[in-house]
Amino acid sequence: MTNDNVANRYPFSMPFGWFSVAETDDLAVGQTKAAYYFGTHLVVWRDETGEAHVQDAFCPHLGAHFGHGGAVRGCELECPFHGWKFNGEGENTDIPYSERTNKKAKLKTYPVTEVNGFVFAWYHPQDEPPKWEMEAVAEIATDDFAGPKRSKHVVLAGIQEMAENAVDSAHFRYVHNVAEVPEIVRYDMVDHQTFMESLQRFPTPRGVVDGQINAQQMGPGSSIVRFSGIIDTILVSASTPIDAGQTETRFHFYVKNLGDAATNSSVGDAFATEVDRQFVEDIPVWEHKAHLVRPALADNDGPFMKFRKWYSQFYAEETTSEHTVFPPPYWPHKMDETPAKATASAKHGDNA
Repeated sequence: MTNDNVANRYPFSMPFGWFSVAETDDLAVGQTKAAYYFGTHLVVWRDETGEAHVQDAFCPHLGAHFGHGGAVRGCELECPFHGWKFNGEGENTDIPYSERTNKKAKLKTYPVTEVNGFVFAWYHPQDEPPKWEMEAVAEIATDDFAGPKRSKHVVLAGIQEMAENAVDSAHFRYVHNVAEVPEIVRYDMVDHQTFMESLQRFPTPRGVVDGQINAQQMGPGSSIVRFSGIIDTILVSASTPIDAGQTETRFHFYVKNLGDAATNSSVGDAFATEVDRQFVEDIPVWEHKAHLVRPALADNDGPFMKFRKWYSQFYAEETTSEHTVFPPPYWPHKMDETPAKATASAKHGDNA
């Protein structure tokens, strides 16, 4: 996708908020990782005290990328090109062949928090400070739940476009071919959060089981979904804009500890695989659909416009456009994709 295609794909750009840039277990002490989110090259690193940092990737000296050969020296980040060092606040602390540091040489630094197995960075296009704190899921830090089972997907669609699925119960029957569609019984919006309760009947080999889905959205970048009925399961989801037209989504599944590791694994894997399968089925729809500013909705459609109004608070600038239809780019190599074909395709994601 070209930058022009990304810029014109939607009437909005990227929202601000807390977004995952790494998984906690994947960032060791003393490690640096190259990353690309928010349309920006980044370096993610962990100092000797265990604190994670996220900064712009290029050294202000001559532009070397810290994520490709940079080293952590104590609590400082060392450039792979000339050995310049920078601290966690982005300040130049040492130039090995000079008696003085360069006070003008500074790395842009992002606020960081670690919670629920992810390293989150605060992104705001105007560099405003964080407006809320992330909430920890207490259950997953205990022995009551086993996990996580992980998966990751990169989708050629904007983060808001994908998030609207949360209030779209009707598509389950037609995209996912499920007989029982979730029934939304509560949908509340409180500041940066939404709370949704749905009733769900889960088909099993022994018959249909009545269940419930409780979903909590924490800003545009993370959600906590609790499933009950078959087995208590918690899904921690983290979505991050790569740019305005591409999104990375990571899932961490936790299942109620049944006392036996093999049982935990088999039951948890089956549930996570089904949820992940449905996500993959949605990908071709997201990638090929147009964004409609004024969709023609049916009486029993979900609260789309209510969701959009809530989501609009996360844009730093008001989105205005004379257009009402925003089609996707023309991708010749993707013209024959359908949801059914995507289900059997492994190219959209990888499981761990």
